[in-house]
Amino acid sequence: MNTAVATAVQIRQLNYHFGQGDLRTQVLYDIDLDLPKGQIVIMTGPSGSGKTTLLSLIGALRSAQEGNLQVLGRELVGLNKSQLVEVRRNIGFIFQAHNLFESLTASQNVEMAVELTQNWRKKRKLAVEMLSQLGLANRVDYKPNALSGGQKQRVAIARALVNQPQLILADEPTAALDKKSGREVVTLMQQLAKEQGCTILIVTHDNSILDVADRIINLVEGRLESDENLENFVSNRDPKSIDRRMFS
Repeated sequence: MNTAVATAVQIRQLNYHFGQGDLRTQVLYDIDLDLPKGQIVIMTGPSGSGKTTLLSLIGALRSAQEGNLQVLGRELVGLNKSQLVEVRRNIGFIFQAHNLFESLTASQNVEMAVELTQNWRKKRKLAVEMLSQLGLANRVDYKPNALSGGQKQRVAIARALVNQPQLILADEPTAALDKKSGREVVTLMQQLAKEQGCTILIVTHDNSILDVADRIINLVEGRLESDENLENFVSNRDPKSIDRRMFS
């Protein structure tokens, strides 16, 4: 099987540091990781372990420095800023802060993400269809201040999915939500991503959503400490005594 076709993300010996000289601080060490297409992968680890840095490198939000980082068949090491922008067009981003435009309606926020080649009627149609799939058919013309936290995050998910990206990167998507809303959000992400056949990487401290994952990887002090499928993760641990470092 062709690896470039079967794998959304392939990482080999990836290192990353901040600063130079005496101020240099290394935050990622020799990361090797494959994310096959269609998988949902959850990344856990203590705060400061490098999770968000790794997510931003995969998302072409930072320039990779050393090693190999292929995303959707394209090597990111050595790309300039405009080339990184091209890569980002095929990636959907969901953040803890939904980052919605408060002056725009739910539909207009989603329309902002639709390819510029589409006319406004097509943009509106695509936005309304995606919001409806997420249970917001009767909220498409509401502005963010009239939406609950869970509804705002659904708008953010609609914005991430509307262009049918091949890769979705989510950084603490449930952190600002209550348990019920958080569960609804990740279940919707799981459902829609499977329908669209894309890969999802979720960074989270929320151990209540681990069951949506095909694999769980744990990053500690910049190193990939473990990489297990859900079955092994559950069988190797007592659910009542999961290592708290992973979620602290």
